[in-house]
Amino acid sequence: MTGVHWDISWHRSIGRDTFWTPAHIDIYFCGVLAGISCGYLILATTFRRDSPLRKASVTLWGFRGPFGAFIAAWGGVAMLTSAPFDDWWHNAYGLDVKILSPPHMLLAAGILGVHVGALILLLGQMNRAESAARDRLRILYLYVAGMTLVCLSILQMEMVFRSAMHQVHLYRLVAMITPPVLAAAALGSGSRWGATAVAGVYSGFLLLMSWILPLFPAEPKLGPVYQHVTQFVPPEFPLLVIVPAFLLDLLWQRTAGWNKWKLAAVSGVIFVIALVAVQWPFADFLMSPLARNWLFGSKYFNYAISPTSYYARYLFFPTESGSDFWRESAWAFVTAILTTRLGLAAGSWMRRIRR
Repeated sequence: MTGVHWDISWHRSIGRDTFWTPAHIDIYFCGVLAGISCGYLILATTFRRDSPLRKASVTLWGFRGPFGAFIAAWGGVAMLTSAPFDDWWHNAYGLDVKILSPPHMLLAAGILGVHVGALILLLGQMNRAESAARDRLRILYLYVAGMTLVCLSILQMEMVFRSAMHQVHLYRLVAMITPPVLAAAALGSGSRWGATAVAGVYSGFLLLMSWILPLFPAEPKLGPVYQHVTQFVPPEFPLLVIVPAFLLDLLWQRTAGWNKWKLAAVSGVIFVIALVAVQWPFADFLMSPLARNWLFGSKYFNYAISPTSYYARYLFFPTESGSDFWRESAWAFVTAILTTRLGLAAGSWMRRIRR
């Protein structure tokens, strides 16, 4: 995730000058690391009869190993496969970069595979462990779950930004990815504050990236250049998902015996209402001169941002009106309820993982 955010900042600050940027090397090194480490784990489990993991492994194509190791190894291979695909794509269609391009989606699938594989690998160990070891593994699990939320949020980066924070559509987009991660992590870990911990990892990571990246100089190498950029442009201030996450933890601590659909319905409604209640007014603050500093980051602009755009002029896109507003609101609630239910189902399955 460090490499991905560094790479996005590189594109926003410098442009894509070569494939062999340090950010790209950082990203693909992680794919190599995942592939080698999980490949070794699979081979050691397969060929060592005395391996302690043999009884807690699955068989695939004649190889034995933890289920999570197979998923993470596939993720590493997918990441490395996306590298030449991405280079060819830019040579064929130009250097202008969008997050949602076919090679980037393959890369994202690989990165997500590494995350999910790591989660399942940790769960297999955690669910077999006792006392102190289980607590240490739970901390690692919640950390990886938080980075999974960071990973998924990148896919929406071009649609979820401060000029759109007074549109209900933004909250429907957030409801697609955040509730299932919070629910699955909280239920799967068995932690009373699992959702809050995951949201805290997400928030802390993005804050560190937004504060560290601008410390380094950068200069655009592609045009057109509309904004004067002298340093790396960081990601925006993180969404305040830690507030609904905290409220969901409080709810889930008191409703263990509820029917899962009833729990998902109440949780989804709470998530949307709480996020709108804190993010909508906070967006006003982010648009104000008080937020145009290093702490909140509203002073940074991509070099290609037009000075006449809503974003550059610190303006909101118009809020939906009439039937559009109510339709988007209904969809936001429905989306949050359905994705929360998926997260609860995933969390219940995760608690049963032993290999």
